[in-house]
Amino acid sequence: MPALVPRTSTFALNNVTLPFGLAIANKGWKKALADDPHLRNGLNVAFGKVTYKAVAEDLGYTYVEAERALAA
Repeated sequence: MPALVPRTSTFALNNVTLPFGLAIANKGWKKALADDPHLRNGLNVAFGKVTYKAVAEDLGYTYVEAERALAA
């Protein structure tokens, strides 16, 4: 959070993250990620598979697309 505007930056962060949290709460995490590509982009690991390419490359793991991991 920017120290110069802590109150307004907190409101801004809440405004952009709350819909994602509500989607996960209402749909469950698998359905929420399947429905929203932006939320799915934040997935790093699912079911023991690394779903974020840069993480897989850096750690030497096999990369699996998030859609494939979620379909399992």
